Amino acid sequence: MTEQITPAAPVTAAPALPPLPDAPPPGSPGPSGKDRRALRAVLRWTAAVVVFAAVGSATAYGVTRMDRTDVPGLATASDGRWSYPTLTAAPLPSGSPGPFDEKNAAGAHYADLRDLLLPAPEGATADQGLRGKDGWLRTETFLAEYREEADRDELRLRIVDAGLRHIAARGWTTDDGTHTRIYLLQFGTAATVDDLITMQLAPYDRPAYAVRGTEAVEPDEEFPEAAESDDVLTSVYTESEPYGDEQVREAYLGAGDVLAVVLQSRAGGAGEVPFQQTVALQTRLLL
Repeated sequence: MTEQITPAAPVTAAPALPPLPDAPPPGSPGPSGKDRRALRAVLRWTAAVVVFAAVGSATAYGVTRMDRTDVPGLATASDGRWSYPTLTAAPLPSGSPGPFDEKNAAGAHYADLRDLLLPAPEGATADQGLRGKDGWLRTETFLAEYREEADRDELRLRIVDAGLRHIAARGWTTDDGTHTRIYLLQFGTAATVDDLITMQLAPYDRPAYAVRGTEAVEPDEEFPEAAESDDVLTSVYTESEPYGDEQVREAYLGAGDVLAVVLQSRAGGAGEVPFQQTVALQTRLLL
């Protein structure tokens, strides 16, 4: 038996939240949605393995079970997929456009950034060090993920100069020892995030800054296209063998004015399926 990501029944809308204090108003200067989608289409990587069905923009997503024998090519007992709680789209202040609405030229997320974080799967142990103060993480805690002090100093300057507003984060460890960390960094416009990912942090061949515990890192060519979105820039990498005590998988996602960094590590090798599932679900929460 395994889980499949399927739309859940619609849920009652949550009460409206006030906009973030420094979120840019709709109509701020920025590239058109058409231009951003064209860039994203060029940068998407095609993979042959389809693991997850794309989830539409429904108000809620759920996790259901089905027999693996119902899925072509999957006949073993389990593929290692995790069970997540029902995922509900973050509420928007009344009248606010979504990040990919044509009226929202800046690609702003008006939902609370903390509400856009993927929850931990069932049975996982929360990483208390990523809770921050009132849900907001110190920049230094995020930078500590990177190996070299010189890289941390340079990255700090890049994100501060780019107008970093907030960082929200969540992490957990599952029973098999997989340690997951998700960081959401919010900036002023989608154009800023696009530039950070494509030109500064996540070029195609390897990340610009080495994560702690990594040696040789390469593009993850097995990452399924169905786990991506046309609206989200996606750069995905995996640590190649021989790796050290742990293998690290990492993803950089550009969704409107939010840059997401997803890291997973595990002794003996980080599983493909949990990583793909985590990235896919976090992507959809940012849409």
